[in-house]
Amino acid sequence: MSHVLVQLKQLNLQLNQRVILRDISLELQRGEIVTLIGPNGSGKSSLVKVVVGLLKASSGLRVLAPKLRIGYMPQALKLDKSLPLTVRHFLQLSKTKPRPIDLLITLNEVGAEKLLDSSVHTLSGGEWQRVLLARALLQKPDLLVLDEPMQGVDLTGQEELYKLLAALPKKYDCGVLMVSHDLHLVMAATDKVICLNGHICCHGHPQAVSNHPEYLRLFGLQGSQGLAVYSHHHDHQHDAHGCIHEPAAVIDIRKTPSPLGRGDLNR
Repeated sequence: MSHVLVQLKQLNLQLNQRVILRDISLELQRGEIVTLIGPNGSGKSSLVKVVVGLLKASSGLRVLAPKLRIGYMPQALKLDKSLPLTVRHFLQLSKTKPRPIDLLITLNEVGAEKLLDSSVHTLSGGEWQRVLLARALLQKPDLLVLDEPMQGVDLTGQEELYKLLAALPKKYDCGVLMVSHDLHLVMAATDKVICLNGHICCHGHPQAVSNHPEYLRLFGLQGSQGLAVYSHHHDHQHDAHGCIHEPAAVIDIRKTPSPLGRGDLNR
C-alpha cells in the first residue's frame, strides 16, 4: 500500500501577474514530518494553501490520496472580539461536528483540557496555538498541515510544542507538513526539510540541507549551525535526501548551545 498522501508535480503559481512558485515537485508521506523553511516572501504559505486546496495552481499537477482527510492549522485566524465564544463553541464549529467526549480527549492530548470553557479572547499565544492544533486534530487527519505553529508562542514554550508535534505521526498515523522560520528549532521534530525560495532550492535530512550551498547562501553559516539544536529520535533512518529506511535506528544530533530552556506553552 502506498504511503504517499500528496504529490505535486511541476507545479507553478502566479498571482496578480507575479510568479509565486515555480516548478515545485514534492511528495508528502504518511508517518513523515516535513518542514518547509525559507526567507520571508519565499512562497511558504502559498505552497501550503495549494496543498490544502485553498489556492489553485496556475499549472502542474496536485494529486491526493483517495479520501484524504486534511487537518489545517492556519498561520493566523482572527475572530470578532465582540462574539462571546468559548473554546468549546469554537471547536464545535467544525464541519465534523465533534462529540463532547472527542473535544475533551483532543484538548487533553494537546495539554489544553482546562481551557474548554475559557473565552477564546482571553487565551495566551501558546494556549491559542494548542486550541488551533486541537481543531486540526479533530478532523482525524491523514495529513496535518501547520503554518507557523509557533506563532505567538514564546521561546521557552516552543521546545515543548515541537516535542508534542514529533509524536503526532505515530499517534495519528498521519503525515505532517509544517512551515517554520525558527531555524534553531526545526531539528526538534522533522524528518525532512524543504528549503523554498520561490522554487525548491534544496531538500533532504536537516543535516544535509544545512550544508547545501543554496541553504548557506540564504541563511549563512549561523543558520546552518542553528539547524541542529535539539536531538531528534525516530525509529527509522534517513538517507542524504531525507528518505526513510527501516529497520529501526536512532539519530542523535547533539545540541549546540542554546538560550532556550524547558518552558510552558501557556506563557
